[in-house]
Amino acid sequence: MENNHHTEEQNDGHIAEAHHPSYGINILVWIGLLSLTAITVAVAGINLGSLALTVALVIALVKSMFVINFFMHLKFDNKVFKIFLGICMITFIVVMILTFFDLTFRI
Repeated sequence: MENNHHTEEQNDGHIAEAHHPSYGINILVWIGLLSLTAITVAVAGINLGSLALTVALVIALVKSMFVINFFMHLKFDNKVFKIFLGICMITFIVVMILTFFDLTFRI
């Protein structure tokens, strides 16, 4: 008897069914992104002083993680893509830190 079940390696390049989040998850992520956008707009109207930039960046970080994990399917991809993303993020953070040090210590 021949086995008609395809394994992930034998699926002819198609993404397996398990790699697609359901419509319900996508809708919840979309609602979460809309809510975080509304929170960003609401926080912009509040005078937080020096914390305003930090709050906006934290909200943007959470929103970008939603997009990366669910809409770009990184949550369901190989570990090597997560490693590449981590390397890119570390490089970006180092460049930003060096830029802020340059701005901070200018004469």
